[in-house]
Amino acid sequence: VNLLLQIVSLGTFQVLKLPLGFIRVLEWLFAIFAFATCGGYSGQLRVSVDCINKSDSNLSIGINFAYPFRLNRVEFDVPMCEGRRQERLYLIGDFSSSAEFFVTIAVFSFLYSLLATVVYIFFQNKYRENNRGPLIDFIVTVVFSFMWLVSSSAWAKGLSDVKAATDPDEVVLLMSACKVQTNKCSSVYGPRWSGLNTSVVFGYLNFVLWAGNIWFVFKETGWHKGGAARYPASSSEKQATAFNQQVYNQGSFDQSGGAFTGTGDFAQSEYSQVGNYGGPISYTNQ
Repeated sequence: VNLLLQIVSLGTFQVLKLPLGFIRVLEWLFAIFAFATCGGYSGQLRVSVDCINKSDSNLSIGINFAYPFRLNRVEFDVPMCEGRRQERLYLIGDFSSSAEFFVTIAVFSFLYSLLATVVYIFFQNKYRENNRGPLIDFIVTVVFSFMWLVSSSAWAKGLSDVKAATDPDEVVLLMSACKVQTNKCSSVYGPRWSGLNTSVVFGYLNFVLWAGNIWFVFKETGWHKGGAARYPASSSEKQATAFNQQVYNQGSFDQSGGAFTGTGDFAQSEYSQVGNYGGPISYTNQ
Protein backbone atom coordinates (compact mmCIF):
# COMPACT_ATOMS: atom_id res chain seq x y z
CA VAL A 1 0.00 0.00 0.00
CA ASN A 2 2.82 2.40 0.87
CA LEU A 3 4.52 1.69 -2.45
CA LEU A 4 1.29 2.43 -4.28
CA LEU A 5 0.87 5.70 -2.39
CA GLN A 6 4.44 6.70 -3.26
CA ILE A 7 3.84 6.01 -6.93
CA VAL A 8 0.62 8.00 -6.88
CA SER A 9 2.34 10.92 -5.12
CA LEU A 10 4.84 11.18 -7.97
CA GLY A 11 2.12 11.80 -10.54
CA THR A 12 0.23 14.93 -11.49
CA PHE A 13 -3.35 13.70 -11.65
CA GLN A 14 -4.69 17.22 -12.14
CA VAL A 15 -4.03 16.67 -15.85
CA LEU A 16 -7.03 14.34 -15.92
CA LYS A 17 -9.22 17.35 -15.18
CA LEU A 18 -8.03 19.06 -18.36
CA PRO A 19 -9.65 18.25 -21.72
CA LEU A 20 -6.47 16.63 -23.05
CA GLY A 21 -6.19 14.09 -20.25
CA PHE A 22 -9.92 13.56 -19.78
CA ILE A 23 -10.49 12.81 -23.47
CA ARG A 24 -7.56 10.35 -23.44
CA VAL A 25 -9.31 8.40 -20.68
CA LEU A 26 -12.54 8.38 -22.71
CA GLU A 27 -10.62 7.15 -25.77
CA TRP A 28 -9.19 4.34 -23.68
CA LEU A 29 -12.64 3.25 -22.47
CA PHE A 30 -14.39 3.56 -25.84
CA ALA A 31 -11.63 1.57 -27.55
CA ILE A 32 -12.32 -1.30 -25.13
CA PHE A 33 -16.01 -1.18 -25.95
CA ALA A 34 -15.29 -1.12 -29.69
CA PHE A 35 -13.09 -4.21 -29.92
CA ALA A 36 -15.04 -6.09 -27.24
CA THR A 37 -18.39 -5.74 -29.00
CA CYS A 38 -16.93 -6.72 -32.37
CA GLY A 39 -14.24 -9.26 -31.47
CA GLY A 40 -16.38 -11.07 -28.94
CA TYR A 41 -19.41 -11.56 -31.16
CA SER A 42 -20.93 -14.94 -32.02
CA GLY A 43 -24.28 -15.44 -33.72
CA GLN A 44 -26.63 -18.17 -34.82
CA LEU A 45 -29.45 -18.57 -37.28
CA ARG A 46 -31.88 -21.45 -37.71
CA VAL A 47 -33.81 -22.69 -40.73
CA SER A 48 -36.16 -25.59 -41.30
CA VAL A 49 -36.62 -28.02 -44.19
CA ASP A 50 -40.01 -29.76 -44.30
CA CYS A 51 -39.91 -32.60 -46.83
CA ILE A 52 -42.87 -34.46 -48.28
CA ASN A 53 -41.56 -37.49 -46.48
CA LYS A 54 -41.68 -36.23 -42.91
CA SER A 55 -39.00 -38.66 -41.81
CA ASP A 56 -36.49 -36.83 -44.01
CA SER A 57 -37.36 -33.42 -42.63
CA ASN A 58 -35.21 -31.32 -40.32
CA LEU A 59 -37.14 -28.48 -38.72
CA SER A 60 -34.24 -26.99 -36.75
CA ILE A 61 -30.97 -26.55 -38.61
CA GLY A 62 -28.60 -24.38 -36.57
CA ILE A 63 -25.83 -22.40 -38.27
CA ASN A 64 -23.25 -20.74 -36.02
CA PHE A 65 -20.77 -18.07 -37.01
CA ALA A 66 -18.51 -15.64 -35.16
CA TYR A 67 -15.70 -13.12 -35.47
CA PRO A 68 -13.71 -12.73 -37.76
CA PHE A 69 -16.67 -13.63 -40.04
CA ARG A 70 -15.02 -15.99 -42.52
CA LEU A 71 -18.43 -17.21 -43.53
CA ASN A 72 -17.14 -19.31 -46.42
CA ARG A 73 -15.67 -21.64 -43.80
CA VAL A 74 -18.95 -22.06 -41.89
CA GLU A 75 -20.39 -25.44 -42.86
CA PHE A 76 -23.74 -27.03 -42.10
CA ASP A 77 -25.60 -30.19 -43.19
CA VAL A 78 -29.13 -30.11 -44.59
CA PRO A 79 -31.46 -32.86 -45.83
CA MET A 80 -31.98 -33.35 -49.55
CA CYS A 81 -35.44 -34.89 -49.06
CA GLU A 82 -34.23 -37.94 -50.97
CA GLY A 83 -34.22 -40.71 -48.44
CA ARG A 84 -31.60 -40.12 -45.77
CA ARG A 85 -29.24 -38.21 -47.99
CA GLN A 86 -27.79 -34.95 -46.80
CA GLU A 87 -25.67 -32.29 -48.41
CA ARG A 88 -22.97 -30.13 -46.84
CA LEU A 89 -23.19 -26.44 -47.60
CA TYR A 90 -21.18 -23.32 -46.75
CA LEU A 91 -22.19 -19.75 -46.20
CA ILE A 92 -21.03 -17.19 -48.74
CA GLY A 93 -18.43 -14.48 -48.21
CA ASP A 94 -15.28 -13.66 -46.26
CA PHE A 95 -15.57 -10.40 -44.31
CA SER A 96 -12.61 -10.89 -42.01
CA SER A 97 -10.52 -8.06 -43.48
CA SER A 98 -12.81 -5.22 -42.43
CA ALA A 99 -13.59 -6.80 -39.05
CA GLU A 100 -9.95 -7.50 -38.20
CA PHE A 101 -8.90 -4.05 -39.38
CA PHE A 102 -11.48 -2.47 -37.10
CA VAL A 103 -10.42 -4.53 -34.09
CA THR A 104 -6.72 -3.88 -34.77
CA ILE A 105 -7.24 -0.11 -34.77
CA ALA A 106 -9.25 -0.41 -31.56
CA VAL A 107 -6.53 -2.41 -29.81
CA PHE A 108 -3.71 -0.08 -30.85
CA SER A 109 -5.69 3.02 -29.90
CA PHE A 110 -6.40 1.42 -26.54
CA LEU A 111 -2.68 0.84 -25.97
CA TYR A 112 -1.67 4.32 -27.10
CA SER A 113 -4.34 6.05 -25.01
CA LEU A 114 -3.17 4.12 -21.96
CA LEU A 115 0.47 4.97 -22.66
CA ALA A 116 -0.30 8.65 -23.29
CA THR A 117 -2.28 8.91 -20.05
CA VAL A 118 0.62 7.43 -18.07
CA VAL A 119 3.04 9.87 -19.72
CA TYR A 120 0.77 12.83 -18.96
CA ILE A 121 0.61 11.88 -15.28
CA PHE A 122 4.11 10.66 -14.45
CA PHE A 123 6.43 11.95 -17.19
CA GLN A 124 5.08 15.37 -18.11
CA ASN A 125 8.55 16.96 -17.95
CA LYS A 126 9.89 14.45 -20.47
CA TYR A 127 6.76 14.95 -22.54
CA ARG A 128 7.34 18.71 -22.75
CA GLU A 129 11.09 18.49 -23.29
CA ASN A 130 12.18 20.08 -26.60
CA ASN A 131 8.52 20.03 -27.72
CA ARG A 132 9.01 16.49 -29.06
CA GLY A 133 6.30 14.89 -26.96
CA PRO A 134 3.47 17.21 -28.07
CA LEU A 135 4.54 16.99 -31.72
CA ILE A 136 4.59 13.19 -31.69
CA ASP A 137 1.32 13.15 -29.79
CA PHE A 138 -0.26 15.50 -32.32
CA ILE A 139 0.84 13.41 -35.32
CA VAL A 140 -0.32 10.14 -33.75
CA THR A 141 -3.68 11.68 -32.82
CA VAL A 142 -4.26 12.85 -36.40
CA VAL A 143 -3.33 9.41 -37.77
CA PHE A 144 -5.62 7.57 -35.36
CA SER A 145 -8.48 9.96 -36.14
CA PHE A 146 -8.18 9.13 -39.82
CA MET A 147 -7.81 5.40 -39.15
CA TRP A 148 -10.90 5.35 -36.95
CA LEU A 149 -12.93 6.98 -39.71
CA VAL A 150 -11.67 4.53 -42.33
CA SER A 151 -11.98 1.40 -40.19
CA SER A 152 -15.44 2.31 -38.90
CA SER A 153 -16.72 2.98 -42.42
CA ALA A 154 -15.18 -0.25 -43.73
CA TRP A 155 -16.65 -2.25 -40.87
CA ALA A 156 -20.08 -0.66 -41.33
CA LYS A 157 -20.03 -1.82 -44.95
CA GLY A 158 -18.71 -5.24 -43.92
CA LEU A 159 -21.44 -5.60 -41.31
CA SER A 160 -24.14 -4.90 -43.87
CA ASP A 161 -22.64 -7.64 -46.07
CA VAL A 162 -22.54 -10.07 -43.12
CA LYS A 163 -26.20 -9.38 -42.43
CA ALA A 164 -27.09 -10.09 -46.06
CA ALA A 165 -25.03 -13.31 -46.16
CA THR A 166 -26.58 -14.66 -42.96
CA ASP A 167 -30.16 -13.73 -43.74
CA PRO A 168 -32.14 -16.99 -43.23
CA ASP A 169 -34.27 -16.26 -46.28
CA GLU A 170 -31.09 -16.10 -48.38
CA VAL A 171 -29.55 -19.18 -46.77
CA VAL A 172 -32.48 -21.42 -47.67
CA LEU A 173 -31.91 -20.56 -51.33
CA LEU A 174 -28.59 -22.44 -51.14
CA MET A 175 -30.37 -25.73 -50.36
CA SER A 176 -31.24 -28.00 -53.25
CA ALA A 177 -34.26 -29.40 -51.39
CA CYS A 178 -35.75 -25.90 -51.16
CA LYS A 179 -35.75 -25.59 -54.96
CA VAL A 180 -38.45 -28.29 -55.15
CA GLN A 181 -41.87 -26.74 -54.73
CA THR A 182 -43.26 -29.71 -52.82
CA ASN A 183 -40.75 -29.12 -50.01
CA LYS A 184 -41.23 -26.25 -47.60
CA CYS A 185 -38.25 -24.30 -46.33
CA SER A 186 -38.49 -21.41 -43.89
CA SER A 187 -36.46 -19.46 -41.35
CA VAL A 188 -36.88 -20.16 -37.67
CA TYR A 189 -34.98 -17.09 -36.43
CA GLY A 190 -32.12 -14.93 -37.50
CA PRO A 191 -29.01 -13.58 -35.73
CA ARG A 192 -29.15 -10.76 -33.22
CA TRP A 193 -27.25 -7.74 -34.42
CA SER A 194 -27.41 -5.41 -31.42
CA GLY A 195 -23.81 -6.14 -30.38
CA LEU A 196 -22.33 -5.53 -33.83
CA ASN A 197 -24.46 -2.45 -34.40
CA THR A 198 -23.10 -1.10 -31.12
CA SER A 199 -19.53 -1.74 -32.30
CA VAL A 200 -20.09 0.49 -35.33
CA VAL A 201 -21.50 3.23 -33.10
CA PHE A 202 -18.47 2.99 -30.81
CA GLY A 203 -16.22 3.17 -33.87
CA TYR A 204 -17.65 6.50 -34.97
CA LEU A 205 -17.67 7.78 -31.39
CA ASN A 206 -13.97 7.00 -31.20
CA PHE A 207 -13.45 8.99 -34.38
CA VAL A 208 -15.26 11.96 -32.84
CA LEU A 209 -13.15 11.73 -29.67
CA TRP A 210 -9.83 11.49 -31.50
CA ALA A 211 -10.73 14.21 -33.99
CA GLY A 212 -11.88 16.52 -31.20
CA ASN A 213 -8.70 15.89 -29.23
CA ILE A 214 -6.57 17.11 -32.16
CA TRP A 215 -7.19 20.72 -31.13
CA PHE A 216 -6.20 20.18 -27.49
CA VAL A 217 -3.02 18.34 -28.49
CA PHE A 218 -2.22 21.03 -31.05
CA LYS A 219 -2.38 23.70 -28.34
CA GLU A 220 0.45 21.91 -26.52
CA THR A 221 2.79 22.14 -29.52
CA GLY A 222 5.08 25.00 -30.44
CA TRP A 223 3.01 25.57 -33.58
CA HIS A 224 0.27 27.17 -31.50
CA LYS A 225 0.80 30.65 -30.08
CA GLY A 226 1.19 30.33 -26.34
CA GLY A 227 1.74 26.62 -26.74
CA ALA A 228 3.47 26.31 -23.40
CA ALA A 229 2.44 23.34 -21.35
CA ARG A 230 -0.79 23.78 -19.44
CA TYR A 231 -0.01 21.25 -16.78
CA PRO A 232 0.25 22.28 -13.14
CA ALA A 233 3.81 22.99 -12.04
CA SER A 234 5.51 20.26 -10.08
CA SER A 235 6.85 20.81 -6.58
CA SER A 236 10.45 21.11 -7.77
CA GLU A 237 9.47 23.78 -10.31
CA LYS A 238 7.58 25.71 -7.64
CA GLN A 239 10.63 25.68 -5.34
CA ALA A 240 12.90 26.92 -8.13
CA THR A 241 10.51 29.76 -8.91
CA ALA A 242 10.31 30.80 -5.25
CA PHE A 243 14.12 30.78 -4.94
CA ASN A 244 14.57 33.00 -8.00
CA GLN A 245 11.98 35.44 -6.66
CA GLN A 246 13.79 35.61 -3.33
CA VAL A 247 17.14 36.37 -4.99
CA TYR A 248 15.53 39.07 -7.12
CA ASN A 249 14.02 40.78 -4.06
CA GLN A 250 17.41 41.04 -2.33
CA GLY A 251 18.57 43.90 -4.61
CA SER A 252 18.33 47.39 -3.06
CA PHE A 253 17.10 50.26 -5.15
CA ASP A 254 16.60 53.70 -3.63
CA GLN A 255 13.64 55.24 -5.43
CA SER A 256 13.73 58.50 -3.44
CA GLY A 257 17.28 59.59 -4.25
CA GLY A 258 17.57 57.78 -7.54
CA ALA A 259 21.02 56.46 -6.57
CA PHE A 260 22.11 52.84 -6.43
CA THR A 261 23.90 52.04 -3.17
CA GLY A 262 26.62 49.44 -3.50
CA THR A 263 30.28 48.76 -2.75
CA GLY A 264 33.39 49.37 -4.79
CA ASP A 265 34.26 52.14 -7.20
CA PHE A 266 30.78 52.26 -8.67
CA ALA A 267 29.38 53.89 -5.50
CA GLN A 268 30.48 57.29 -6.76
CA SER A 269 28.40 57.10 -9.92
CA GLU A 270 25.47 59.42 -10.27
CA TYR A 271 22.39 58.70 -12.31
CA SER A 272 19.86 61.18 -13.55
CA GLN A 273 16.35 60.00 -14.42
CA VAL A 274 14.34 61.63 -17.17
CA GLY A 275 10.54 61.47 -16.97
CA ASN A 276 8.45 59.53 -14.49
CA TYR A 277 9.64 56.37 -12.80
CA GLY A 278 9.30 53.39 -15.09
CA GLY A 279 10.11 55.41 -18.26
CA PRO A 280 13.43 55.63 -20.16
CA ILE A 281 16.45 56.33 -17.95
CA SER A 282 19.69 58.04 -19.03
CA TYR A 283 22.88 57.37 -17.13
CA THR A 284 25.94 59.73 -16.85
CA ASN A 285 29.06 58.20 -15.36
CA GLN A 286 31.34 60.80 -13.85
